[in-house]
Amino acid sequence: MKLSKQVPLNGLRVFEAAARHLSFTRAGEELGLTQTAVSYQIKLLEETIGEPLFERRPRQVALTAVGEKLAPKVAEAFGLLGDALSSVQTMAGDTLTIHSTATFAQQWFSRHLGAFQLRHPKIAVRLLASANMVDFNRESADVAIRWGKGDWPGLVSHRIMRLDFTPMLSPKLAARSGGLKEPADLLNLPIISAGDPWWRQWFTAAGIEEPGLERFPQHEYGTQLLDANIAMAGDGVAILNPDHFREDIAAGRLVQPFDILCNDGRDYWLAYPQSRRNVPKIKAFRTWLLAEMGAETLRDQNAMSGA
Repeated sequence: MKLSKQVPLNGLRVFEAAARHLSFTRAGEELGLTQTAVSYQIKLLEETIGEPLFERRPRQVALTAVGEKLAPKVAEAFGLLGDALSSVQTMAGDTLTIHSTATFAQQWFSRHLGAFQLRHPKIAVRLLASANMVDFNRESADVAIRWGKGDWPGLVSHRIMRLDFTPMLSPKLAARSGGLKEPADLLNLPIISAGDPWWRQWFTAAGIEEPGLERFPQHEYGTQLLDANIAMAGDGVAILNPDHFREDIAAGRLVQPFDILCNDGRDYWLAYPQSRRNVPKIKAFRTWLLAEMGAETLRDQNAMSGA
């Protein structure tokens, strides 16, 4: 039997219930429809197929031969569809998809996400690192770590880390340079990612309006982590966010030669759609992340005060 018309899904759903109950009335009660509405949907389906599906008898209905052939197939199809939807809902409910900048993912999440998973063992974490800003309307993501000003329309944003920046280098390179007494001394060393706007902003804050950065190779490595690794190898000076490299500073792999910290007004933010602010897995992650960031800030303050 070849159909020339598109089969109405609503009609098939009504047919499946009516065939199972052998009653238009009980099918209507299950689906929240009147008996007249059930009868109308069945009639539309029969017109589409071109064959009667039920024999209408006083106070009861019975399946025709065509109806008997169709009923188990339709029931099976709706069963498969239900299983598929259930599987997707379970996966979506149990998996938290985080979209993050590469540097934040490598330098912060790699050291902390285990604590979240221990606290919420039923929530699986899927971490996607990219330099591109996620579009929640088109891409699969529950939350995002973004850098900017937190003024994204339709999103809830929480500032989680200041994105300050300052030059950093290996202690060996600092020693080989003969000592860095003033910011201008940095210009005698290889400058990593000299085209990064942070460099010019920092030198301006240090009182050097024309540092001549154009004479250095204008490489772009894409993440602070790569710049930092080059600096730790002793091959130049990188401009970095010190918060990302606390362990490297503590271990003596990097040093910050000057106290001048700059900020261009863009920080790290946790962001997610306003419409999904009450989703349990998002609430759990937000609560954990903000508490973890608060505790980290408090530890830093205590360390600075000698407490």
